[in-house]
Amino acid sequence: MTDSILIFTGDEKLLDRLLRLCAAVGAEPDVVRDATPPPGPWQRAPLVLLGDDRALARTDPAQWPGRRPGVVLVGRDLDDHTVWERGLTLGAEQVVHLPGDEPWLVERLAEVTDPGRPALTVGVLGGRGGAGASTLACALAVTAVRRGTRTTLLDCDSLGGGLDVLLGSETATGPRWPALVSASGRLSGRALDESLPRAHGVRLLSWDRADSTPLPGEAMRSVLAAARRGGGLVVLDLPRAVDEAVAVALAHLDLGLLVVPGELRALVAARRVVATAGSRVRDLRVVARPPAARGLTADELGELLGLPLAGELPDEPGLTAAAERGDPPGAYPRGVLARFCETLLSRVSTDAEVAA
Repeated sequence: MTDSILIFTGDEKLLDRLLRLCAAVGAEPDVVRDATPPPGPWQRAPLVLLGDDRALARTDPAQWPGRRPGVVLVGRDLDDHTVWERGLTLGAEQVVHLPGDEPWLVERLAEVTDPGRPALTVGVLGGRGGAGASTLACALAVTAVRRGTRTTLLDCDSLGGGLDVLLGSETATGPRWPALVSASGRLSGRALDESLPRAHGVRLLSWDRADSTPLPGEAMRSVLAAARRGGGLVVLDLPRAVDEAVAVALAHLDLGLLVVPGELRALVAARRVVATAGSRVRDLRVVARPPAARGLTADELGELLGLPLAGELPDEPGLTAAAERGDPPGAYPRGVLARFCETLLSRVSTDAEVAA
């Protein structure tokens, strides 16, 4: 049995807020109201929520248990700029103010309460319209399921027509994005997992064909966090334009794939995508598509865009006919798409294991 989260405060209003946040993630914390925290629980707790009232009251350094990782200094006075100095002195990993920082704190509590390894999160963007980003996103998800990986596919392009159509599952029951636009805070990963439609074994959250509804960043943050907590792989099909929700998604990617045909016009368009979305992705790589005629090679695309090359993805013969039969992208293990996705997933999975 692991040690409990430690709350160290004498501020009853702050304590009430922190207890409610802990209850939201199923955590049962230990509460210490004394002037100084007991050394044992202070050192063993996976996370310490230190009220700023106790940081202010720290008068005798000899009575303080000492620095440790996993301390969050929590205050309620936004106008008190000296709280950051106290956080630095105490070695706090983060200084937060309630209620404004409650979403961040809930996620931090959830990480401690349910510390399972988060899903590998891969986003796919088109360097230009029609580059094949949605096709690649679906193929990655379908290939991952065939490998035995728990996989969730998030359709993040409200104007794309719906990935459920591309996967032939538009009649499947279950929520689409409009049902989740009001999501906020911690969303139950289990509830999301059980409610999402399945398409060829993929857990799918798509858009419907109703009028486009703006997706708030908070909704994207809640849904993506719930999907990632389930482990496995999360694939996001992303638009080229960056709004609030897309910015949140880009910041959480472990890997971004920019699909670019080897054409001058596509290169110019892709440079704009790199300038807007690329700066928000920690690891963005180029998936080169060969041009219909003489054009830019895969290596040239990577060099001109200043990005590493994830690989070259040729066209797959018969892909349109397969879709008409109801076969999703990547359905044929020996096909071009499936083999590309298999190689890519093997490589990034190995990299993730080494990094862990």
